[in-house]
Amino acid sequence: MGENLRDIKRRIRSIKNTEQITKAMEMVAAARLRHAQERVEQARPYSQEIDGLIKRVAGSFSDLTHPLFEVRERQNVGYVVFTSDRGLCGAFNSHVIRKVEMELAQEKEAGLIIIGRKGRDYFRRRKYNILSEFVNIGDDPAVDQARGIARTLVDLYTGNIVDEVNLVYTEFISTGKQQPVVYKLLPLAQPSAEKSNDTKIIDYIIEPSPEDVLAMLLPRFIEAEVYRAVLESRASEEASRMIAMSQAKENAGEMIEQLTLLSNKLRQAAITKEISEIVGGAEALKG
Repeated sequence: MGENLRDIKRRIRSIKNTEQITKAMEMVAAARLRHAQERVEQARPYSQEIDGLIKRVAGSFSDLTHPLFEVRERQNVGYVVFTSDRGLCGAFNSHVIRKVEMELAQEKEAGLIIIGRKGRDYFRRRKYNILSEFVNIGDDPAVDQARGIARTLVDLYTGNIVDEVNLVYTEFISTGKQQPVVYKLLPLAQPSAEKSNDTKIIDYIIEPSPEDVLAMLLPRFIEAEVYRAVLESRASEEASRMIAMSQAKENAGEMIEQLTLLSNKLRQAAITKEISEIVGGAEALKG
């Protein structure tokens, strides 16, 4: 009985340590989430504005063409998968991976561009066709990192290695809600005056030429969209981690309560047994 009581006390101490760790991780995740959420809110307007600028410029010159507008037969499709480098973030990675596998099941030929160590390890173990990988993005993603990813995607598309590029990432909706989405990045939709009813078409005078301006804007737009997806994924990861650590902390608290109750019962039983032995011994002496 005494040995069991010692084991329970040891378990309580261990779980209390775990509770403190998960509480600290929850607080860190909450701080990182606030920062990531601010960056998402800042990135969204930029992406929308540059998209609107492309529509206004290209819509004013209906004869403009660019390789990134070229629509080809979908023979090999590329999927850019945004996962985390670290674990302990609940079902964040599994939801994205499940979404990707559902998409891949509908494709004849597909290649993966993996962002994050967890996704890289998962798809590598299962022998998927990985075209490129980017790991160690860090807690504070930089624009240069998104630029490198965007350049790779453009090279894969213009090099005819893939005929379509889709981003699969977790959209940050709120702290309690994140949703995996599939966003078609390439080929870009050809803007036109008919498609831009919400955009005022202006007769621009562009120097040196509309083609040169468009060639400058389109890579910037690709970079902005990739960067936004990175930030959305980062915010969703921290939200999922914060919720997971909060639940782990609560579970640890419940286990401590149950083990403390069991410890008290065992201690009471041991005391009762000792009293019974003392009383029995006293009665034996009297007899």
